[in-house]
Amino acid sequence: MTTRLSIFPLPGVILFPGLQLPLHVFEPRYRALVGDALARDRRIGMIQPHRPAEGAPLFAVGCVGRIGEVEALEDGRYNIVLDGEARFRVVREVESATLFRKVEAELIGDDANEVLSSIERAGFEREARRFADAQGYSVDWESVARLDDMSLINGVSQIAPFDPASKQALLEADTLGERCELLIQLMQFYGRRDGDEDRVTLQ
Repeated sequence: MTTRLSIFPLPGVILFPGLQLPLHVFEPRYRALVGDALARDRRIGMIQPHRPAEGAPLFAVGCVGRIGEVEALEDGRYNIVLDGEARFRVVREVESATLFRKVEAELIGDDANEVLSSIERAGFEREARRFADAQGYSVDWESVARLDDMSLINGVSQIAPFDPASKQALLEADTLGERCELLIQLMQFYGRRDGDEDRVTLQ
């Protein structure tokens, strides 16, 4: 069964189910998008375009976000926080008279109770420590250890400093275990960067 979603295509910006994404909305089309969502069901489809250009093709998978916190500014801008609800797969883009784009999409039924094996969890935390040390990040590992598997893997996937194609691959991973494995591979790949390189990319 499909659903119609108004979409916010932003390159490099990923939202995962169960997580939050703060956004400052200032472009007229996206101010209209937020206003429309607030008048309806508060849902927005976050998805990456293949390139940062008007009308660029979309990646296949995005995430539905529900507007939780909202601050409407006097000049029409918004500060909002989206709560990630579910991944979706684009079926087709639909014609719309609105300033913003819309798609027909199928919601992806992820297993909210999926967990990692103890070996997978330990392997991930070990690689995450190596990556954080190599990048010079300060991490509260005691707090990390208290996170459930889904919050940990999705959270790192959302905030990790990877290129858009890598983050999209993480979003499209079918299971938590597959996302964890890919995340480990990406941390190893990015951890091998030379000190004078500005960035590594899989594109």
